[in-house]
Amino acid sequence: MKIKIGIGILVFFALMALAGPLLIGADPAATSEDGLQGPSAAHWLGTTQTGQDILTQIVYGSRVSLGVGVLSAVIATVFAVAVGLVGGYFGGAVDEVLSVLTNIFLVLPALPLIIVLAGYLPQRGVASVAVVIAVTGWAWGARVLRAQTLSVRRRDFVQAARASGEGAFRVIFFEILPVLLPVIATSFLATVVAAILAEAGLSFLGLADLSTVSWGSMLYFAQNGQALLIGAWWWFIPPGLCIALIGTGLALVNFGIDEIANPRLRTVKVKAKATPEAASKVTAKAKART
Repeated sequence: MKIKIGIGILVFFALMALAGPLLIGADPAATSEDGLQGPSAAHWLGTTQTGQDILTQIVYGSRVSLGVGVLSAVIATVFAVAVGLVGGYFGGAVDEVLSVLTNIFLVLPALPLIIVLAGYLPQRGVASVAVVIAVTGWAWGARVLRAQTLSVRRRDFVQAARASGEGAFRVIFFEILPVLLPVIATSFLATVVAAILAEAGLSFLGLADLSTVSWGSMLYFAQNGQALLIGAWWWFIPPGLCIALIGTGLALVNFGIDEIANPRLRTVKVKAKATPEAASKVTAKAKART
């Protein structure tokens, strides 16, 4: 049930990002004289201080926010898989060097590092921000995959593949990698959530490309326009709610994958059968109350 709800939320936002701009066809940066208008038939989610339609910005902003999240997660996951599997399989000096590198990025404070790196970007486009977020987001997944690889490499099918003469990288990517796909999927989804939040934080601080409409840049301009103080709730609640919903959807899918991969986490419903003794006790209690 969790995974179905999560997939439904993700499909909704994916369709919004892919087909929404084609259906709306309006310019999210277009201004009008209807400044700070609440939700109405003309503007379903209201307008900003300069008369920009908030629904249009939400739809177009989903492309940037989801694009940064997915691109960052892809880069971070690829790097985490390479470091975790190679270090866990080979061990020795290779594992020690990669473990030291992983530990360095684990102890570094992620948000300050992202802010520092983003401040020195010559161009603050979607790809640049995604790379900066990915640099700080791969270490946790690499650590988990290394631990899993250390366990899997001792199994019989891996030992049999090595004994048959298969190369090291073939064993890693054709024998061990398929076994770790649920762990990789979990790491990927967690990185998407973290990347979307990081992009929103960078945009809110003014460190991303503010000429591009995203959910984070909407919060930035809402804060600059003092939307909370003037009571323009329709300006900041929709983008914040979208970030919360996409995070919820990804978390539900993540929980569902965990339950599928680990049967011990599944919820088992047991129906208690009514016995004559239990029925007599219920009847006696009912008579006592009357």
